[in-house]
Amino acid sequence: MKAVSGKHFARILESHGWVLVRVNGSHHVYTQSGNPARISLPIHKNEDLKVGLLKHFMKVAGITETEL
Repeated sequence: MKAVSGKHFARILESHGWVLVRVNGSHHVYTQSGNPARISLPIHKNEDLKVGLLKHFMKVAGITETEL
């Protein structure tokens, strides 16, 4: 799986219609209209997200690996 930073994944989320609702410390919370799910994305400088967390966010957001 391709390594993706929190900043890069945030841009991908926004391109798929997710909206930044609030920032709580280093966690950016995204929601999507019509979707009850929330994504609390940790953005720590340019560090890559861990694989398990990335897979979970991709599943919730409906993003495939080719879209990364």
